[in-house]
Parts: sequence; C-alpha cells; structure tokens
Amino acid sequence: MASRIPPLSPKEWPKAMKAALAALTPAHPRHPLPERRDDRPKGLNILGTLAHHPELATAYHTFNGHVLFGSTLDLRTREVLVLRVAAVRGCEYEWLQHAVMAIDLGLTPSEIERIGEGPDAEELAPLDAALVRAVDELLADAEIGDATWTALAAELDQRQLMDLVFTVGAYDALAMAMQSFGIEIDDDLAAHADSVPPLP
Repeated sequence: MASRIPPLSPKEWPKAMKAALAALTPAHPRHPLPERRDDRPKGLNILGTLAHHPELATAYHTFNGHVLFGSTLDLRTREVLVLRVAAVRGCEYEWLQHAVMAIDLGLTPSEIERIGEGPDAEELAPLDAALVRAVDELLADAEIGDATWTALAAELDQRQLMDLVFTVGAYDALAMAMQSFGIEIDDDLAAHADSVPPLP
C-alpha cells in the first residue's frame, strides 16, 4: 500500500514535535535510553507521519514512553510481546523495527522465528509460550484466558501483568496506525531486512 499520509521530513516538522519527542522519555525511566547509533533505524517515516498531528504524537508518546522505558517488564519480555503483535497483525514495519531491537537485546533469529510461529512452536521457552499465547488471546478476544493467566502469574507480579496488557494494546494501536496510514519502510530499516527473520 502506498502512503496515505506522506511523512513530513524533519525540516518540515512543527515546533510542537519537540515536545512530542520529549514525551517518549518518562520522568523516572527504569530502563536505559537507547544509544544513538548511526547504524540503527531512526523511524523517520512513522515520526514524520505523526508530525502531522503533534498533539496526538505527544499523547501516544507519553504512553509509549512508559512501555519502552518505564515498564516493570524487562526489555526482552517487551520485545517478545511486540514481535508477536506485529506477527499477528501482519505489520512488517513493526516487525522489522522490533526484530532489530530484539537482536540488540540478545534474542537469536531462531527465537524470533519461534515467536512469529506462535505459542505452539517447537523449543519455545515456557514463559515465552505463555507471553505469545497471551498476545494471541488479547488480540482475538480482548482477554487473557485463565490457563494463560495462571502460567504468567507464576512468573510475573501484578504490575508486570498490568504492563503486559498495556504493552500489547500500545503496539496493537501502533500496528493499526502503520497499516491504515500506509507507512512505508524507511531505507535505513529496509537495510536490516536480510539480517532478521522475515515477517511470518
């Protein structure tokens, strides 16, 4: 699909986008902010699209900033959840972006492939299987089933379970936006396509 809302270049961004970008950093982050590296995708197409509506960008980034940097979930768990959302929704942009991030965090291409395959994939670790199943249940029924909840509650505390549900919701909303707006994959993101497993 061609872009329905063409992204603005950084030079065209309104001044209010400065506050929108700042909103990604919570006041008291639990997780380190990413290093600025020239070899990592910058996400300019999604940011440039959001630049058309900086008030919305600020609101979403405040939420997403918690998911990225303030969540009680560890970073690996977050990426398992986001990758599964991307796989279920068929969102290539989200999949590529977070497969690169997952590899940076130490997930292997084989682990990423198994997340894409689903909760019954062979050799999927038990907690990963429960996380993947939780995503599938949330996206299908808007509710984690009892058996999956019991499996997760054996490993995660109440705040982590709450962050899990909101992480899935945040990235489901983003997948909807990416798909509906026709956000095209940036060149610097496409350059990583051969180094990560493809969207299943």
